[in-house]
Amino acid sequence: MFYGSVVWDPWLIVAQIVCLQCLYYLILGIFMGVLVGTRVSRMSLVYFFDYASITAATVTGWCVIASFILSSIVGAGFLVYLIERAKKCLDFSATLYILHLFICIVYGGWPSSLAWWVVNVTGFAIMALLGEYLCIKRELREIPIARYRPNV
Repeated sequence: MFYGSVVWDPWLIVAQIVCLQCLYYLILGIFMGVLVGTRVSRMSLVYFFDYASITAATVTGWCVIASFILSSIVGAGFLVYLIERAKKCLDFSATLYILHLFICIVYGGWPSSLAWWVVNVTGFAIMALLGEYLCIKRELREIPIARYRPNV
């Protein structure tokens, strides 16, 4: 990782956004399959994109909430390896959740549930802050320098 002069590469940025979005939904699908799939007879996209499925009134709703929160934690780990810079974590996290909002609007209309907004804003905050923390830890690691002692 060499961070010299900043080069604006739109294809790299688009590729990072697509990769991050796909990995996020893949992990969300795994968590949904484990937590929600054991409780319902048939999984569908409703649990991913319909705001009514995020509710604190049922155990299944709590499993959906847990899936979203756990996915944001794992998403922070993806930021470390895909984005690699702490100052870009907020931008990519916001992009992911804005795209998720647009997909939810197309799928089921404007999210009018307070629980949906609380879960997604919390997931966004967790992903952005934990991603920044992990990236800063990685950036501040000591650079190993091998010291060779010549044989005299």
